[in-house]
Amino acid sequence: MPLAIAAVNGIGNRNLRGFGIAAADLSLGAEPAGHGVPKGRPFAGDVLKGRNTMTNDFRADGALVFPGMSPTRFQDSAKFMLVNPVARRLVAQADDVLGYSLLDRYRQAEGDYSEYAQVAFLVNCLALAEWARDRFEPEPTLCVGPSFGGKTVAAYTGVLDFAEAVRLTAGWARLLDEWFAEHHRDVVTHSFTRVPRAELDQVLAELDAQGEWYEISCHVDDDFYMVSLRADVLEWLGKRLRSVGGLPLYTMHPPMHASVFGPLRERAEDELFDGLTFREPRIPVVADQDGTLLTTGDEVRTMLLDGFVRPVRWPDVVAALRRHGVGRLYVSGSDSLFGRVPVTTRNFDVVAVDPRSALQPIRRSFAA
Repeated sequence: MPLAIAAVNGIGNRNLRGFGIAAADLSLGAEPAGHGVPKGRPFAGDVLKGRNTMTNDFRADGALVFPGMSPTRFQDSAKFMLVNPVARRLVAQADDVLGYSLLDRYRQAEGDYSEYAQVAFLVNCLALAEWARDRFEPEPTLCVGPSFGGKTVAAYTGVLDFAEAVRLTAGWARLLDEWFAEHHRDVVTHSFTRVPRAELDQVLAELDAQGEWYEISCHVDDDFYMVSLRADVLEWLGKRLRSVGGLPLYTMHPPMHASVFGPLRERAEDELFDGLTFREPRIPVVADQDGTLLTTGDEVRTMLLDGFVRPVRWPDVVAALRRHGVGRLYVSGSDSLFGRVPVTTRNFDVVAVDPRSALQPIRRSFAA
């Protein structure tokens, strides 16, 4: 499920200029040797072998983040998909799985979160990570994917193979369209910032007094939240948030990450997850709901299904990454939220690995 937000402006990341990836590698060069597996050092997937990853003793200098999905222009995504050799290969594989041209359907689709836009986002995030893999320094040995990014994590870590991840993503999008056309049609998820928890609790207490249902669907930062509630309450909520200095940002439908969607979780398990084989991840995965370290396929499967009914708690993820020693985050994909908010940028050196930066002409070199 895409986690849609308004762009958070004015918070800088290190882009690929600092990361030292040359756009010439895209337009003139071939894929990295071994399809992105680093030369001269063990593949990150070997870190699980012989190590107790179930405790806080596990240490990782770098972590890979696959972001939640936000609105992305077709032109920005398509150029990368047409030029980058890894993306071209994955697009061709996705076409075979889906039985149609992904780029053609994506070009013609309406809306930011169509089935085709979601599969394209998955493909681009994976292509960026695979293409850049032998340039990571330090190499990421933890992986996390808030909201939509969970499916990308499952593919990257080998919990699902690429074809399974494509089918799951496409089916997920279709199921959401079908479900919310019949159920919870009046429910939306609204994002806002500049509202510390104490003030938010006051606003929510007033909703309680009115007998209104709501749930916190995402805790992004100390003063940044997403709340699911009835659309009829949005006007009141916006005014009330502004009265305490808040800034309403974006309203998402279909909504997500709320306990009332339990029947949707059950249907997804029956219709989408049945028949899939969830393998042990090559590198540990950090759960986006609470920061738990996951090392089995069943645990990742549960995390994905729980995304329907449990909120994303990004500060808990940040705290977990810090406990494991992470100092650098590589954000693989177009990101307008999790890699940009202060709780992330003040705790990590954030390296953006996104289509726009990857296509810029830069020198091949690593930055300290």
